Amino acid sequence: MRLNLNADLGESFGAWSMGDDKNLLQVVNSANVACGFHAGDPMVMSQTLALAKQHSVSVGAHPGFADLQGFGRRQMSLGDAEIRALVQYQLAALQGMAQCHGYAVTHVKPHGAINNMACEDRHLAEVIVGATCQFDDSLIFLAPVLSELHHAATDAGLAVAGEIFADRAYTETGTLVSRREPGAVLESSQACIAHVRAMIAAQGLVTITGNVLPAAFHSICVHGDNAHAVETAKQIREALLTDGHVLQTLPQLLNGVTDSD
Repeated sequence: MRLNLNADLGESFGAWSMGDDKNLLQVVNSANVACGFHAGDPMVMSQTLALAKQHSVSVGAHPGFADLQGFGRRQMSLGDAEIRALVQYQLAALQGMAQCHGYAVTHVKPHGAINNMACEDRHLAEVIVGATCQFDDSLIFLAPVLSELHHAATDAGLAVAGEIFADRAYTETGTLVSRREPGAVLESSQACIAHVRAMIAAQGLVTITGNVLPAAFHSICVHGDNAHAVETAKQIREALLTDGHVLQTLPQLLNGVTDSD
């Protein structure tokens, strides 16, 4: 398969450090960059963009709730206009910073609680997708497979990349098992590799009970906010290449570029 590895990056801010972006950007094909609301700040955004450009990693905006203390993982109840402004403000922030680096923002992937909520709430999904379309309808929308976000972006005519998670367990309805539940996060590299290989073989999501939910996908998310993130990402990359898959940026993948990674 032609596949993409993506990671959520640029999530440090001020004196607080999150992840090993420098090394992870040498592994992944696409980076979802925090825009200052759930994490990130202007300096971190700038540094992340410079490194992404150096390693030819495509970049996307990773808008989340304005919740630094909760890392954007706490649900918030906002009106449609607030959601629209929140998404567009963050898209504009990253696009402006990227322009200063002579680099392009090519996709968008919502973060944390707003993403999880919109995966199940069609109206919220449509508001986020609509805000994206109004801002720049040429952006690729990176969304979890089988989610309302994926459906809404597809129906709106955006280029949509279906996403699966290497280190997260799935429920019987295709949503992520809550982090509060045992087994929600796969801790070892080998467990993540086995999970990814099982989903590739099944051509769909493999749930926590072993059932298969058929779904086409393009991108595999490897999280960068744990102690073994870089090593896990490296091993997943090596396993995919060993299996004969081709790894590409999201624009290459969706535009049908055939050169291998």
